Amino acid sequence: MEITLDNPPSAPQPLSPYYSQVARVQLSDGSALLYLSGQIAEGATVTDQSRAVFETIAALLAAHGATLADIINIRTYLTDITKLHEYGAVRTRFLPGTPPTSMTMEVPKLFQPQAMVEVEVVAAVPARG
Repeated sequence: MEITLDNPPSAPQPLSPYYSQVARVQLSDGSALLYLSGQIAEGATVTDQSRAVFETIAALLAAHGATLADIINIRTYLTDITKLHEYGAVRTRFLPGTPPTSMTMEVPKLFQPQAMVEVEVVAAVPARG
């Protein structure tokens, strides 16, 4: 098993030098697990921020040969749980079909004061044949 920590240049860069955005765990069968750090984004509404977050997640996954369809687990943090329906509508557009396992939690605040939503995911990338 090999672990690589990465900040792909093709995706938005982290907001702080204190973390890596992607941990790639390469498995012996050629498949991999991708662990993405929590992603936040700018925007005036939860809908705007959620859309930007999923676009960043898509870019991070693409840098490692994965897509949003490879997500197997998602964790969401909202500063206002009453906005769950707004976040959910965006999430459904980006993740149609059978949803991954998930957890959603209301928190008092996030890393940046203006952030209303933070999303972290785990993706399983099949071996390339």
